[in-house]
Amino acid sequence: MMRQILYPFHILIISSEASSPAQNQTMPNYFLHRRLSLSLINRLKHCCPAMLSQARQLFTTHEGNRPTIVQKRSLAILQDPLFNKGTAFSMTERDRLDLRGLLPPTVVSPEQQIERFMIDMKRLEVNARDGQSDPYALTKWRILNRLHDRNETMFYKVLIANIEEFAPIVYTPTVGLVCQNYSSLFRRPRGMYFSAEDRGEMMPMVYNWPADQVDMIVVTDGSRVLGLGDLGVQGIGISIGKLDLYVAAAGINPQRVLPVMIDVGTNNEKLLNDPLYLGLPQRRLDGDEYIAIIDEFMEAVFTRWPNVIVQFEDFQSKWASKLLQRYRNTYRMFNHDVQGTAGVAIAGLLDSVRAQGRPMIDFSKQKIVVAGAGSAGIGVLNAARKTMARMLGDNESAFESASSQFWVVDAKGFITEERENIDPEVLPFAWKVNEASRLGLREGASLLEVVQKVQPDVLLGLSAVGGLFSKEVLEAMKKSTSTRPAIFAMSNPTTNAECTPDEVFSIVGENAIFASGSPFKDVVLENGQVGHCNQANNMYLFPGIGLGTLLSGSSIISDSMLQAAAECLATYMSDDEVMKGVIFPSISRIRDITKKVAAAVIKEAVREDLAEGYRDMDARELRKLSQEEILEFVQKNMWSPEYPTLVYKED
Repeated sequence: MMRQILYPFHILIISSEASSPAQNQTMPNYFLHRRLSLSLINRLKHCCPAMLSQARQLFTTHEGNRPTIVQKRSLAILQDPLFNKGTAFSMTERDRLDLRGLLPPTVVSPEQQIERFMIDMKRLEVNARDGQSDPYALTKWRILNRLHDRNETMFYKVLIANIEEFAPIVYTPTVGLVCQNYSSLFRRPRGMYFSAEDRGEMMPMVYNWPADQVDMIVVTDGSRVLGLGDLGVQGIGISIGKLDLYVAAAGINPQRVLPVMIDVGTNNEKLLNDPLYLGLPQRRLDGDEYIAIIDEFMEAVFTRWPNVIVQFEDFQSKWASKLLQRYRNTYRMFNHDVQGTAGVAIAGLLDSVRAQGRPMIDFSKQKIVVAGAGSAGIGVLNAARKTMARMLGDNESAFESASSQFWVVDAKGFITEERENIDPEVLPFAWKVNEASRLGLREGASLLEVVQKVQPDVLLGLSAVGGLFSKEVLEAMKKSTSTRPAIFAMSNPTTNAECTPDEVFSIVGENAIFASGSPFKDVVLENGQVGHCNQANNMYLFPGIGLGTLLSGSSIISDSMLQAAAECLATYMSDDEVMKGVIFPSISRIRDITKKVAAAVIKEAVREDLAEGYRDMDARELRKLSQEEILEFVQKNMWSPEYPTLVYKED
């Protein structure tokens, strides 16, 4: 009788060591688990640390290896992408879940499912007439999205196995095209929408989301999607794409992510006049009304999910930094455009110094011209200045000295203190008029004039103006004082890149270092060598920042945690790779990169005494872990897309 009572509970608590059907039938693990009560764990901490370590391993499980209880059967489960396996359901599961007869009789392995999917995708590629055009990329997105709708586990298996090919489809640059056409592409609701009409209702609204635990939210107001401007409610596509990468790269459980759109209207005339537009057909709210809506949203989500991490994405410059400063010391949040893009840029800038055969500390001597003073530009400037200042002593004079290494150019030209209505965040980088004149520069000087006079080591583009780095500007970069001038065309999508790699290597020369925000193909040079096109892809950092914050239990995301992430990425590349001009790794290594970045974030959170621990690993135990043990801890808590065994239970 006792066995009949305990057995169903045993299924729920099975450890990662008992993942096969045969192992699931054994009883000893049950008794071990059952008896490891919290009080016993506390006693073990003091008397038997070795036994506690073994017990911790038993409690730490891979999410996909445990049987999952479901309250649905038959067609209902086939229509649920979180649990649907398609033709991979075993015969015992088909009997248990009333699926027999609803599927073809052959049980297909996940590997065979991937093979079938990839054959369909390659057939599309063969039949495409004009190469990889925008419509072709969008068709690929449609196919992946349909797979996501019907079988979420298989979608992530395909994405992870082919991350280099499909990251540009689910994220930049194709996600920009998706957002522009989202109203016509909309099929299945995904995520949550909070609008200006929901004021006063957001607290009860968050309980409409079925998940009791949410680890990661990506939220946008659609006001500045990539370099495409105001796309209103259609900006939800960027939140969905970002979270797909959180799952694929960081192993965040897809049942614990939530894409969010805050619809406060749009100033896009085309959308306002489109009868098929799905968002509020009104002008954007501003000022105190706007702030009140974001405040209400933040209070609501952190009330229901106190430990959630919120990433702000693609908010227009006028609000990005203000909202970051408003919430960063109260909530677990960060702004990807201001902080994430900056970290990737810093990693690339540090490695561009290594590519010159110089130590990274020489970064403090680099002359950098920055084109663009929006939220991304400001974020990079602040992060680069902090990095330089830390190398110079981390005091007030160090910050002043670091500020003099930057020349900022926006749509109105070179920025000096003479600029009227200057943005307070740009002011620290504005040159004094007399000092600028000694270089032969004036307020409003063109980008070409600045490059000619400064002869910078680095030309950094964050302008969202395609082709801004003209032939004349690149010709001027040939006179750079650096042996390996670096040109970073960071703006997205591809059409907004400030220049192409072909232009850089043909004009500046084979020794140039090139990086871009969107993917480009490597360039074969006249001498047969390869001009490497490094993608300064922000997916190298934000998944690791989110995962590291989650696993550390840090209540905030500090500047030092972000700096640790950037420096980890910078040191990821070997000296040989960097000397060849390869300053960013292949996207195919993204899960390993994310694991190491997350470990660096955890280590820094512990050092700053911000870590509060995660699940059974409390802060005190986290401090005792070695570097290798931190990496193992991260690896064990990364979700992998494996089909769980499903067990039906009535409500």
